[in-house]
Amino acid sequence: MIEEFTDRPVIAYFSMEIGLRSDIPTYSGGLGVLAGDTIRSAADMRVPMVGITLISRKGYFRQDIDEEGNQIEIPDVWDPSTHLMRLSQRVSVGIEGRSVLIGAWLYVHESVTGGRVPIIFLDTDIEGNTPEDRTLTDYLYGGDQEYRLKQEIVLGIGGVRMLEELGFEVRKYHMNEGHSSLLTIELLSRHRRDIEEVWDEKLVWDAEAVRRQCVFTTHTPVEAGHDKFPYDLVKRVYTDTVPLEVIKEYGGGEHLNMTLLGLNLSHFINGVAKRHQEVSMQMFPGYEIHAITNGVHPFTWTHPRLRELYDRYLPGWANEPEIFVRAGKIPKEALWQAHSEAKRELLEYVKETTGIELGPDILTIGFARRATAYKRADLIFTDIQKLLQICEGRVQFIFAGKAHPRDLQGKELIRRIHQLMRELDPRIKIAYLKNYNMDLALKIVSGVDVWLNTPQRPYEASGTSGMKAALNGVINFSVLDGWWIEGHEEGVTGWAIGGPPEEPSDPQREADDLYRKLEEIIIPMYYNHREDWIRIMRNSIRLLAYYFNSHRMMRRYVTEAYILY
Repeated sequence: MIEEFTDRPVIAYFSMEIGLRSDIPTYSGGLGVLAGDTIRSAADMRVPMVGITLISRKGYFRQDIDEEGNQIEIPDVWDPSTHLMRLSQRVSVGIEGRSVLIGAWLYVHESVTGGRVPIIFLDTDIEGNTPEDRTLTDYLYGGDQEYRLKQEIVLGIGGVRMLEELGFEVRKYHMNEGHSSLLTIELLSRHRRDIEEVWDEKLVWDAEAVRRQCVFTTHTPVEAGHDKFPYDLVKRVYTDTVPLEVIKEYGGGEHLNMTLLGLNLSHFINGVAKRHQEVSMQMFPGYEIHAITNGVHPFTWTHPRLRELYDRYLPGWANEPEIFVRAGKIPKEALWQAHSEAKRELLEYVKETTGIELGPDILTIGFARRATAYKRADLIFTDIQKLLQICEGRVQFIFAGKAHPRDLQGKELIRRIHQLMRELDPRIKIAYLKNYNMDLALKIVSGVDVWLNTPQRPYEASGTSGMKAALNGVINFSVLDGWWIEGHEEGVTGWAIGGPPEEPSDPQREADDLYRKLEEIIIPMYYNHREDWIRIMRNSIRLLAYYFNSHRMMRRYVTEAYILY
């Protein structure tokens, strides 16, 4: 079966996580879902691509939350054989002086256009490996630094070797974040110039040949988010082909910085929004960093009721999302009816899973993303009395999101929201939905009336959840960071919170602005000026969905990163 994909050169897309469907739990959030959308658009557009990731047999984790708001992490164990096909090929990598075997599973994403993209899932749970090594591909982002480094050896070095073993001819290697940057070291080992008269060992390794093959996308505007490994750990764990001195030359002298390694050995580097490009250039001065703003896959992230509406008035939208620019053709009544049905479905799910009954005619604000401090899910609760004065009986909230098991601040955020749920009930109804995944995300982004986003600037690299909301005609209300700087037009595509993007976050100013716009603009418009509300819904589709989609993103990668070099 794999042979049908090896008859022409491909783009090899490496990502620690790829979100394909909720019952394949090999993703944790935005990075993985973006990778899945990239794969989906590549299939739609017939771009020859292969995805490479880890099997993550026990997933990221399944989230439960007790009555006090304490997050409980449960292994999300799944059986790869239910969705994937095991391949017979094996490769090995050197870890701690021993040979660790790597197997592979195949999943093929099939587009309605007929395009097919294979995804290779690497697996070390292979007979012949030590018990410890067999667990290396169990948990996504699990374990300590040593576990993570071993995983990144499997992904980067093992991934290149597996592609070769499977018979792929790779045109470009695209690294989705730094987790796979060790693939550059594997490529470097294959581009050693065999010139006897060259005595300077630095000149023996043909870095330029590697750069011509590599594309690097960074998603992290937070310094702590870039993987760094001390060299004493690297020296002990990495026991393969390239000397440590060479790795230090490209990965940094103090410690192995996986982002720096990717930057130094790639010909094309990009951030995921224009503002993120600027932040990345400040973090890594001296590098030419481009901006390719993220997008979301149109068909995947549109509610079935909205799909029917678009099929009727905008035929061809799913594979030509530029057609959304004609969304003015959609009758306002039909758009409102489709949205109301998506909202009803969400509220029924809330009642079924939490017992909380929310009103179908009440303005519903959604906030769903990773629970971590800089996302500031609790900014809306800065002034409880003010919130009550503005929202009592008129606004209800739906939250969702997982905190990383070691993110104590994120866990505290979830506890605080649950405490406020109890304190504010029944004056303001709040629901927190457990185990945020792709299926639940679609329910929320299509079913709420307003999508709230309050990150601390400049830490939102892109923010694709707001793009998904816009696809469904849901209106964005967000701090000006990430993609919203490019998509925002005040009162036309939604509303901004706080000051301009070049200013640092001011929590009090942002909270005050949030309350003011809720009280003076958003609530009155929702209840008293429905025509104006639907106009902004339609603008969200016409002016945002037509551009912030993964088809446009993929065309940019093809023309700027894959073909031109």
